[in-house]
Amino acid sequence: MKKNIVFFEVRGGSDKGEDGYRKDTMPMVNALKAKGWNAEVIFFEVGKKDEIYKYVKENFDGYVSRINPGNLKEENEYFDMLRKLCDDKLVGMPHPDAMIGYGAKDALTKLADTDLVPSDTYAYYDIKTFKENFPKSLAKGERVIKQNRGSTGEGIWRVSVEGSVSGDSLPLNTKIKCTEAKDNHVEHRELGEFMDFCEQYIIGDNGMLVDMTFLPRIKEGEIRLLMLYSTPVNVVHKKPAEDADAFSATLFSGAKYRYDKPEDWKALVDMFLSELPKVREKLGNYDLPLIWTADFILDTDEKGNDKYVLGEINCSCVGFTSHLELADEVASNIINIVSKSKA
Repeated sequence: MKKNIVFFEVRGGSDKGEDGYRKDTMPMVNALKAKGWNAEVIFFEVGKKDEIYKYVKENFDGYVSRINPGNLKEENEYFDMLRKLCDDKLVGMPHPDAMIGYGAKDALTKLADTDLVPSDTYAYYDIKTFKENFPKSLAKGERVIKQNRGSTGEGIWRVSVEGSVSGDSLPLNTKIKCTEAKDNHVEHRELGEFMDFCEQYIIGDNGMLVDMTFLPRIKEGEIRLLMLYSTPVNVVHKKPAEDADAFSATLFSGAKYRYDKPEDWKALVDMFLSELPKVREKLGNYDLPLIWTADFILDTDEKGNDKYVLGEINCSCVGFTSHLELADEVASNIINIVSKSKA
């Protein structure tokens, strides 16, 4: 073992500090060095991809990806390089296909036969299927649709019917109320026109829409588990604004954040950890990401007890700038993951 880890970054983007690095990158680099390992940051450039690949292949045991996908237009070429490095037996943290499998919104549909996700959760990869099925799912009750791309609630819509519903499928002229999570603004539309509007989310590379039931208890807050490999290290309770239509848990939309300890949410943590082997299996059987999050919404089961529904997983470049003291624990996990892989 070389005891050498590379951190991949990309220049530019709003996630950088004054030194040009992500604010949580150098704390991890320094923590590894304090433990007797070497670490280096390389800024990915597509024009230097082959040069970077050769250098990393020859000098490092593994990589940690710290590139926000929104900051890199050539994501496919970056992922291609990471796959080659993984094929060369470097330890990928995470593997690029794990980033895709965990981070894409249709991860929810792959988990729909588990206790984490309602069975009536659908993914639409083509416009025809969306337009055939969505009038049927909306006829059963209020829904949330989510685009695969975007962030901070953009392209996430809460959709409800205005007036009474009859039949198994709604006509195209049905009046609907649509609230976008980005800023909780409300639009009144007809169903057919709204579905035409949503075509933009399906077309193009990696385009898709996820359709799932709306959970009213989102008003009590979304619960985000910050995971360090297989260990929950922090919980963020994100309560939407008090406005009647508000359901977004983003800071931009006015949500209030509270930081808790995992032991404050023991029932949720125990449930999720018991499901982790199944999550890993359903999402491609890759090793768990190094730093990732799982977001949950409260629901109520048939007996009136609380239950938690998985709403989203993020793992492409989850930050922990609010808790930089975790850097030492992250470094220990990196060493353990690489040592176990190289044993």
